[in-house]
Amino acid sequence: MNTFVVADPNKCIGCRTCEIACVVAHSDTNIFTSQSSEIEFYPRLSVVKTAQVSAPIQCRQCEDAPCANACPNGSITNKDGVVYINRTTCIGCKTCLVACPLGAIELVSEYNKGEKVLQQGLKVIDSGKLCFKEKIVANKCDLCIGREKGPACVEVCPTNAFNIIKSDKLTQSVKDKRKKSALELSRMTAK
Repeated sequence: MNTFVVADPNKCIGCRTCEIACVVAHSDTNIFTSQSSEIEFYPRLSVVKTAQVSAPIQCRQCEDAPCANACPNGSITNKDGVVYINRTTCIGCKTCLVACPLGAIELVSEYNKGEKVLQQGLKVIDSGKLCFKEKIVANKCDLCIGREKGPACVEVCPTNAFNIIKSDKLTQSVKDKRKKSALELSRMTAK
């Protein structure tokens, strides 16, 4: 089982600080000093709000990931316990988006040094002209892979709604619950 991040909807206030932290963690430039037109604001999680609850939706880093199994060219892999999207080879076909049971993947424009990347070979008609289509790639939580302090969303949440779920802790929790249930069952049958 892979490590993943989950948020407690009872603690989440829907402030979207986690989304901003995610963008900052994955940005090559300082978004706070950039012009709004220069900002690539594509968080890898999305806060969903209703009248009763708010909570971020993000990848659960599935061990046998449906998105990876559906990817036609192997752009989604399990890399050191993180389901990772290779944005260079992603073709934006949307099969991962459809396969994800959580809705934790979205498609976003690909940028390189502040400029939109164009999809070679695909053309569209724009303002009466035939031009290359912008490259669209899959985008999802990667647990801020390579970030020293781990996932940025966990670090900045003002209500501490986020928890990092590690496989060893979850396995121990399941074992403890099974043991407790077995003890309760044995006490009930002994009476």
